[in-house]
Amino acid sequence: MTTPALVMLHRAVSAPPASTAGQGLGPADPFAAGREVVWRSDAAAAGRAAFAGAVEIDAFPHTETLVVLAGALTLSVEGAPALTVGAHAAVVIGRGTKLRVEAAPGTFFAFHAQIAGACALPGATLITRNLPLSPSTPPAPEVLLGPAPQCRSHNVFTDEAVQLRAGLWDSTPYARISRPHRLAELMHILEGAVDLTIADGTVVTVAQGETVFVPQGAPCAWTSRVHVAKVYVVQESVG
Repeated sequence: MTTPALVMLHRAVSAPPASTAGQGLGPADPFAAGREVVWRSDAAAAGRAAFAGAVEIDAFPHTETLVVLAGALTLSVEGAPALTVGAHAAVVIGRGTKLRVEAAPGTFFAFHAQIAGACALPGATLITRNLPLSPSTPPAPEVLLGPAPQCRSHNVFTDEAVQLRAGLWDSTPYARISRPHRLAELMHILEGAVDLTIADGTVVTVAQGETVFVPQGAPCAWTSRVHVAKVYVVQESVG
């Protein structure tokens, strides 16, 4: 079976998703009317969605990370202060969460949704650029094309049942050889830019404000010439 290449979810100059997208993730999907699904497995999906208005959700049907690309979402979770998620911030909504979601016209977001196997972890977890970061492990020496970078991260959400993690990461410039991507990953670039070289040699530049999804196993090389910061959603096995 051919491993799919990376998929651009959003360019900085992209228009919002079409209002007639309508690719829901199931009968209880609150964002079904505005979804564009661009990648899907048996257990997970990624894409973009537009949403405006308000919806009351008794139990969120899956675990979903939303990266707001324009506008803002306000999430009111029962028993917690309301969260406002503006452009280039993200939020993870755990399966089973009771909440109200509100958005003005023109709001749209990239998403990674874990449809099957996710634990019931009710709540909403915010990911913003000002999270404190701690040193994290750089790529292994055998894959680097030059000095090891200084990397930092803050993992804010974990669902061990499906090996799903989401958070914030940054790094000094570095280059890495092409190799099968060890994780399925949605990344939204907050600062800087990175060149991702896919199996056929095509170089895809992902710049500030843009979002890409790299399937697990897709051959991919990394070259960054400036400091890069990103929101990430990673999963070791997507089914």
